[in-house]
Amino acid sequence: MNNNNIWFVTGASKGLGLTLVKRLLNEGYKVAATSRNISELQNAVGIKSDDFLPLAVNIKNEESVQQAIEKTISTFGKIDIVVNNAGYGMLGGLEETTDQEARDNFDVNVFGSLNVIRKALPYLRAQQSGHIINISSIGGFAGGYPGFGIYCATKFAVNGFTEALETEVKPFGIKVTIVEPGYFRTNFLSEGSLVTPRNTIYAYQNVRNSQSMHQNDLDQQQAGDPEKAAAAMISIANHPDAPLNLFLGADAYQVAQQKIASVQTDLETWKNLTISTAY
Repeated sequence: MNNNNIWFVTGASKGLGLTLVKRLLNEGYKVAATSRNISELQNAVGIKSDDFLPLAVNIKNEESVQQAIEKTISTFGKIDIVVNNAGYGMLGGLEETTDQEARDNFDVNVFGSLNVIRKALPYLRAQQSGHIINISSIGGFAGGYPGFGIYCATKFAVNGFTEALETEVKPFGIKVTIVEPGYFRTNFLSEGSLVTPRNTIYAYQNVRNSQSMHQNDLDQQQAGDPEKAAAAMISIANHPDAPLNLFLGADAYQVAQQKIASVQTDLETWKNLTISTAY
């Protein structure tokens, strides 16, 4: 375990990000952590230490991100591991989600992470090392969840650009991992972390059922332990052969296997049509 690694974690005032930051600090790492509200972040972490650098950052603003990266390097001397954790859930049918609501979700979940990557990479390239960990979701691998179309689309985007990123930065000695959790017992399904559209179309009973189940039945009943998720992320950050894809949770494992099997079935069932399109 390399406690000399400097971590930079976004969206650290709640959820997996908060659990990760607290665990890192308890294990002796130096951590720069971001949130939109610095006092909320400081109160949530509850640790005052020279190893902890809380930063108020708007990840949708490139200048704000740049300042945070520079502050981290001027404070700790470098950055080794970047965790793009900031994001939120959108739970509503595609027809009832407005253009602006969809774009807002993409601005944080996708373009916010790209801003961080864009500003951190010059330093990681210069030192010829580093690890970028992008927190996606099992919903970035399998999208069959009524009401989660926009959220899944943001996470599919994260998976896609991360796969490309892994090939782009490998020559510089930089590792890249997509973390795809299932359901973990954080406040992700709570008010403030899960957004629903203003306009509701009640004809979509399956979406209403999904909203009710996630907000009323599943919240704080999730099977996944955030502490174990944080430990898993620290473990792969210290592994020389870190995976590109890290699924977390038995539920994520099962859904991923089902998705792979479904794609394989479609491939073989429609193989003749698939390969019939050449000149």
